[in-house]
Amino acid sequence: MARISGVDLPKKKRIEYGLTYIYGIGLHTSRLILDATGIDYNKRVYELSEDDVAAITKEIRASHVVEGDLRKQVAMDIKALMDLGSYRGLRHRRGLPCRGQKTKTNARTRKGKKKTVGSA
Repeated sequence: MARISGVDLPKKKRIEYGLTYIYGIGLHTSRLILDATGIDYNKRVYELSEDDVAAITKEIRASHVVEGDLRKQVAMDIKALMDLGSYRGLRHRRGLPCRGQKTKTNARTRKGKKKTVGSA
């Protein structure tokens, strides 16, 4: 099983989709990495040689921020917004949507379980 950036990639998937299991790598980035390393998109993860895995790992370390570093960076960006007291920071602090969605009827995933108020 190929282990890249601390993530075990699924054996039977094609490598272009297997790389998307790493936080911070989508399909487009996966294809860019495979183009840079010269690995065929259709190769399965279990078919990769040790050299292929090493090349992919080297390319990811050289030009991409992934997994723990990226999570830390995103958390620090959100914390900076909250410390500034910006509108987006206040919405993050209150646990409400930050990107202009309406909240009267939707936004249950951000607001949590419904709290009924004043029902007599």
